[in-house]
Amino acid sequence: MVISNMAEGLLRGVEGATERLTAPFSDPVVRLGVTGLSEAGKTVFITSLVANLLDRGRMPALRAAASGEVRSVWLQPQPDDTLPRFDYEEHRARLTGASPTWPEGTRRISQLRLSFRIEPAGFFSRLAGPQTVHLDIVDYPGEWLLDLGLMEKSYADWSAEVLSRAAARPVAAPWLKALSEAEPAERLEEPKAKALAGAFTDYLQAARKEGFADLGPGRFLLPGDMEGSPVLTFAPLPPGEAPRGSLAHEFERRFESYKRHVVKPFFRDHFSRIDRQVVLIDVLGALHSGPRAVEDLRLAMADILTAFRPGRASWLGRLLGGKRVEKILFAATKADHLHHEQHPALANIAAALLREAKDRADFAGATTAAMSVASLRCTVEDKVMHGGREMAVVKGRTAGDRQVAFHPGALPSDPGHLLHPARAGEEAWADDGYAAAKFLPARVTLKPGEGPPHIRLDSAAEFLFGDKL
Repeated sequence: MVISNMAEGLLRGVEGATERLTAPFSDPVVRLGVTGLSEAGKTVFITSLVANLLDRGRMPALRAAASGEVRSVWLQPQPDDTLPRFDYEEHRARLTGASPTWPEGTRRISQLRLSFRIEPAGFFSRLAGPQTVHLDIVDYPGEWLLDLGLMEKSYADWSAEVLSRAAARPVAAPWLKALSEAEPAERLEEPKAKALAGAFTDYLQAARKEGFADLGPGRFLLPGDMEGSPVLTFAPLPPGEAPRGSLAHEFERRFESYKRHVVKPFFRDHFSRIDRQVVLIDVLGALHSGPRAVEDLRLAMADILTAFRPGRASWLGRLLGGKRVEKILFAATKADHLHHEQHPALANIAAALLREAKDRADFAGATTAAMSVASLRCTVEDKVMHGGREMAVVKGRTAGDRQVAFHPGALPSDPGHLLHPARAGEEAWADDGYAAAKFLPARVTLKPGEGPPHIRLDSAAEFLFGDKL
């Protein structure tokens, strides 16, 4: 194992050295990772970002575009022949058609390349002539991110954590009942192993619908072509004897195999190559689900972000392939579900949820920021009278093509008013709680040169890669 890891590290070092030595003679490439758990809006973020970079009429905060230094932007062929291409055209058609609908969520890793033709400003810059900068956008299922936290855990530690969380969740009852009837120390019988793993998977699916976030292993939720394989046929078990050939021994072996053959290659081949990262968070969805869902989201994101290895790498580290994420944006999505008066509170809550990870990234040298965004604005703001007073609301299209006014509840200016009851394990908020709405994309008529309407997508782009343009 040690020799294998040394060889692997040497190979990555050679690959990194090759990239660095050839960089001065090739066009610069920025690799942007788009991450977030299910329902955070990764597909919509990428689609709207690309559309608004191709037609930059709504991107005033992207300084290179506003100044005219970005002369043109175009889609390149897929840069990696081994990865699927992000289906931008299909997703955009669904979002901006006559009867717009949301695209399907991310179910596999995909990639898209945008190329920028830059005409630098200033006399001396113009002497260098036009330049080309490539932006590679990498999209992958948020559920897969949950696996990254497994790399430093043993099977026993992981089992203890999962069982502890499940004990407080009613949706776990069927799986826990099946677990209580199992005999982990008895000899493995594959049908019983599959039944127990299936009950565990059903629990994960049910818990996700309830708004919980920390629900790995990720491939149990989105297995792809691994469905039914032994590497996905295991489940947590309580502590006890695990003789060779027993169910407990085999489940532990499969857990380690899952880390070795599924998680590690994903991290090595894709995740560890990211230059800039945006982390999308559905804060409003967690608030609607209650304090325990908020705390679960905080723990899940802290676990995930330990794998980013943030900070600006040294010159030698870069030469040897020791990449680090230089910039991380924490973006609370669905800002259009709130009146703009509440946007600062939403951004503050997102920053507080990720405080530990953000502090760690800042200390390591990465540049971080938190903001509230709406990748595709699907509401308009209004004010209505309610209970004898004026209330700020948003209006949008919902199922049945109805227009409804919505107010989710007043977000506190102090995030501690939410995080304290979440950490304390409260079952419900002290007040009436927070509502959630399921808006459909608004019907829009786009003018030439304009991308779809959004909130602060241009500011997000400026932070993430504006310096490279």
